[in-house]
Amino acid sequence: MPHPTRTYVRGQRFLHRFFQVPRRGLDALDRRGTTQPPGRPYPAPMSEAEDLVRLASADNFRDVAGPGHRAGDGTPLRTGVFYRSNELRLTDEDAASIASLGVSAIHDLRTRAEVEHRPGVDVPGATRHHVDVLGIPLEEITELADAEAAVALMERVYRGFVEEPATRAALGTLLTSLAVEGVHLFHCTAGKDRTGWTAALLLHLAGVEDTVVLADYLLTNTRAAASRAATLRLIAETRGPDSAAVFEPVLLADADYLHTAYAAVEARYGTRERYLLDGLGLEPQVLDALRARLRG
Repeated sequence: MPHPTRTYVRGQRFLHRFFQVPRRGLDALDRRGTTQPPGRPYPAPMSEAEDLVRLASADNFRDVAGPGHRAGDGTPLRTGVFYRSNELRLTDEDAASIASLGVSAIHDLRTRAEVEHRPGVDVPGATRHHVDVLGIPLEEITELADAEAAVALMERVYRGFVEEPATRAALGTLLTSLAVEGVHLFHCTAGKDRTGWTAALLLHLAGVEDTVVLADYLLTNTRAAASRAATLRLIAETRGPDSAAVFEPVLLADADYLHTAYAAVEARYGTRERYLLDGLGLEPQVLDALRARLRG
């Protein structure tokens, strides 16, 4: 099936379309999935104490530079250059918070179907760009029989970041855009897979150690814990308790998923640098610009 016709689904749209959860159930999930009043920051774990902004309506919003990530030579990464997030269904207060960061470009990595179904809220001063990075055929989700099948599907998704020509082209377009001056925000639906892989590539370019990159990737599980738990509860209530275990791997960031992509990079390109240059078609000056933007 051609890449543009695929649909990558998450969260409430995923529940409604594939689990037959009624809209009133999704409204309840909206209420239950947020543990703080709209517009108020979430309390941050100690490891995230340096985060400057926490958003109630986009719980996976954060600075790619992290709370003090450093390049291989010990240089602190520049904050306030690249932000990442889950979908931007923002309160007015949270939209204003993002605007106050000087965000000039928002890159939406979701499919057109996702964007049409759940369009994001406009952020004052920011231009929107759509880059369809990846799609999962609908039948792949509906036919999941057990958790093992879900894990296998997710591993195929991550190999797709490396092996699918259309996905590589989209990632190349995205990273080329991120090299342009300005404050950039990129996001997908959960801020986990497409966004997580993009953030990992940026951190690798900056020379951040692999252990730190992995910890940053897995932070999604902490940041989105409340909304993920609410999603799983709703799945269990509507489809039975066993269904939640089947679909939980689709909702998690997993170290094995990231390692699957790394293994595909090594097998096909040898190094991540060659993947960026040959696989994504990036020019050397684009890589230099991204490094310079991250390192200051």
